Amino acid sequence: MLPVACEDPAGYADRSRRFADVPAGDGSRHAITVHRPASLSGIVGTEQTPQGQPVEVSCATCHEVLRPPPELPTSARTLGGPHSGLRFEHGSNECRSCHDPERYDRLRLASGESVPMTDALRLCAQCHGTQHRDWLHGAHGGMNGHWDLTRGPRLRNHCVDCHDPHAPAFPRFRPMPPPPDAPRRRAEHG
Repeated sequence: MLPVACEDPAGYADRSRRFADVPAGDGSRHAITVHRPASLSGIVGTEQTPQGQPVEVSCATCHEVLRPPPELPTSARTLGGPHSGLRFEHGSNECRSCHDPERYDRLRLASGESVPMTDALRLCAQCHGTQHRDWLHGAHGGMNGHWDLTRGPRLRNHCVDCHDPHAPAFPRFRPMPPPPDAPRRRAEHG
């Protein structure tokens, strides 16, 4: 079974999937960890800790007390508070396309299942299948660590490490070459 770990147990760790570059484990393989961006669990507040670090405020701090929750807007332009000025350019989607209309601190999959914000990778994969497939194979999203998991662990980026979920597009660019220890494929002549 593929060794996959996540900083958050409810995060993306679908053990039924395999990465193309990782054969079945024999116990000598290191883990693949998917980074959990802080933006999936809250927002940075205006206060600081005594050590000078910004205080992160959980989404539930505000959204949990809104009972019943107000109706989700169809446009980000009407949002106020910490969401005022939110740029929203994600196709024809509306807030309720991704956010759970009953609990705004959660997401809603196409199946109707309510999932925590930390499960955003599953949500993104529903519509962005090609990118998700490429992410699974290491061709999209970037990573740190080792291609060869017998040599050390690997840290995978999460979708929101690079993409703002509300305005995900950014200009195309040429990718970096693979790391020196990446497996090389040889063309077979037939």
